[in-house]
Amino acid sequence: MLNPEAIGFARRPFIISNLKGHFMRKKKWNYWCVFGEDLLFSATISHLDYAAVCFVYLLDYETQRFYEKQVVLPVGRKVKMPEDVLGSVKFVNERMSVQLVHMQGETHLSVTIPDFDNEVLHADLHITHPDGDDSLNVVIPRNRDRFQFTAKHHTLPTAGFVKIGNRRYNFNPDYSFAVLDFGRGVWPREAEWNWAMASQRLGGRRIGLNFGGKWTDGTGMTENAVFVDGVMTKLHEDVIFTYDKDNYMDPWHIGTKFSDHVNLTFSPFFERVAKTNAQLVQTNVNQLVGYFNGRVKLHDGSTLRIRQMLGCAEDHRAKW
Repeated sequence: MLNPEAIGFARRPFIISNLKGHFMRKKKWNYWCVFGEDLLFSATISHLDYAAVCFVYLLDYETQRFYEKQVVLPVGRKVKMPEDVLGSVKFVNERMSVQLVHMQGETHLSVTIPDFDNEVLHADLHITHPDGDDSLNVVIPRNRDRFQFTAKHHTLPTAGFVKIGNRRYNFNPDYSFAVLDFGRGVWPREAEWNWAMASQRLGGRRIGLNFGGKWTDGTGMTENAVFVDGVMTKLHEDVIFTYDKDNYMDPWHIGTKFSDHVNLTFSPFFERVAKTNAQLVQTNVNQLVGYFNGRVKLHDGSTLRIRQMLGCAEDHRAKW
């Protein structure tokens, strides 16, 4: 049952996600995406109540080499998802090891995959959570029995490396930033959503963008926010995603529903198509990597100009 006092948003991740009961409907995930100077690297551990799903993918911006590996564990009893946002979590078997350990203001992300596009992949990343940074932590109600807690943590400086075969990609914390999407909720059987996000250094400042749509419609809550050097401007207005479902590579438009507070064009250069088709799980994800251009109005009334900002936008449909 949803605690009504939990509804709303916070700038710190103090909400505890206790999801007792609701068998088959609980959905939990820790999704990490790291934007390096040469490489996008992502690792996710999720639990859908009747299966654990872990996936890892990478994209070399210049060569557009892309590969993704997914492992599904039916039941997934050994995969324990923490109730707190920065709790440690791991997924370990012979095909894939993903471990997330948080201590002393830093998340250590370690990934080892013996066969990743016929090569060995090893990632060792140290993700800093700067003291005093805001994060977006919001409980979105559908009703007393259907709700979602989402935490979006942006512009987290990242150091370390990803090595695939003989190729090594280094991550410099001055220019490499991680995004955490932490989700804990009770969902209906079918769901769809849009999500757009970016975390980059622009004009010497750490800038993060986070916009969501569809799944929050009609709830009175949004997951829309902009981060500038760790300070969050929370946008309470819905945003509308406009794009061509027959050609996701065409430019997208993302704008606030009633005002001009958000006016962005997203121009993709790469499309990731991810599908899960297991007995109880069917998901379709069209995730685009590209550049944002446009403007966003901040809480102090100033306008943040966005020029060629690398990020992602997605159309996600799930039957789970």
